[in-house]
Amino acid sequence: MLLFHILMGFAVYAYRPAAQFMLFGVLGGFLFYVILKENRNNEALMAAAYMAGAEVFFRMNGGMVFYETGKYSVILFLLIGMFYKGTSSRTVPFWIYLFILFPGVVVASFTLDYDVVFRKAIAFNLSGPVCLGVSALYCYYKKITKTEFNYVLMMLLMPLVANMAYLYFYTPSIGEALMSGTNSNYAASGGYGPNQISTVMGLGAFLVCTRLFTIKDKTINIIDLALLALMSYRAIVTFSRGGVFTALACVIAFIFIYFIKQDSKSQSKLIKKMALLLFAIVTTWAVITVQTQGLITYRYTNRDASGKLEDDITTGRAELIITELKGFYYNPVIGVGVGKAKEFRSEEAGTETASHNEVSRLLSEHGLLGLVAILILIFVPIIFWTKFRNNYYFLAFLAFWFLTINHSAMRIALPAFVYGLALLYIVDDKKDPLHRKRLAA
Repeated sequence: MLLFHILMGFAVYAYRPAAQFMLFGVLGGFLFYVILKENRNNEALMAAAYMAGAEVFFRMNGGMVFYETGKYSVILFLLIGMFYKGTSSRTVPFWIYLFILFPGVVVASFTLDYDVVFRKAIAFNLSGPVCLGVSALYCYYKKITKTEFNYVLMMLLMPLVANMAYLYFYTPSIGEALMSGTNSNYAASGGYGPNQISTVMGLGAFLVCTRLFTIKDKTINIIDLALLALMSYRAIVTFSRGGVFTALACVIAFIFIYFIKQDSKSQSKLIKKMALLLFAIVTTWAVITVQTQGLITYRYTNRDASGKLEDDITTGRAELIITELKGFYYNPVIGVGVGKAKEFRSEEAGTETASHNEVSRLLSEHGLLGLVAILILIFVPIIFWTKFRNNYYFLAFLAFWFLTINHSAMRIALPAFVYGLALLYIVDDKKDPLHRKRLAA
């Protein structure tokens, strides 16, 4: 699978229209597979994981039919899965969350300007939150074996490998890509948005990092260590910091949970692995520092190419949040309406930049209902974790969701889907029934 997805990245680099053929092949293949298997082993979740991971890869290469095809496909696969296996009776909070989103659509029908395409405005702003709601409905209290869960993570990781390979083929050397100084670098991001590339490569680096601890096979560990360095490299050279900081926070959260759940003998072995991990990260950073002639250090210490300290560490995001909070202040009950925050910002600050923060956008566009939605999304998982602390990834996945939506909103499906993964109820694999019968005899 690893080699196949590296070849996928090369094929799209060599012939860009191949991305659309691959997308139709992936969608058709998974659709047939999920229906054929009737989602007996959470095949729908695996299909949704693959599409969540592949969304940016297909989008940046013109493979998507619609801009939001990735989110639509995740929603479709999970709905099919729920058709076959249903949902938990405990999912009421997330049904409430989904219903909360739609009064804002009604408000938007009155507040949006006439020259705005209503369908596109709604789809752009609601497809992410709806994708999150559907992911939560499918995953909340869903029993899944460790083996199935590992397959889901593998399906999430593989398209990220294809994306990584494409980036190396597209920009094998970053020497010529440094002309933009310390700003987010499109040339080093495959000609696409550095923020999204940083996010997906950061998640990929996090996933292979966790495999160093959960998989006890030296050969696989060496391969994963190499992938960790390669993905970390592509995340960092985008010069977009959000995805890198998020990945680092996720790694720390995972190691913390995983470490405290091990016995003292296992913990001593983990310390050696953590030292190896730290060495790999420091080495990767040193290589990038040399290649960028120190510019990457300037970027992460908030300086421009001349070494002068920048005034705004948020690169304009603070101003976006302020204008959205003003929208909430002036319209606290019903909000300004879905998609209206962008127009409100234009009126207040003279810029039509789309939101980078999902929390402030929910408050601005949905008012008090948006506040209720935020509280549901934060506290329901925490309550769930107090009852079932068997998911090593819980804290890391929740951190990925929260940090990502605070620096790039919900432009891609990954934060929504990963939020759902945090709510899975992971159980040990069932023993073979014949084996149990022999023991009983």
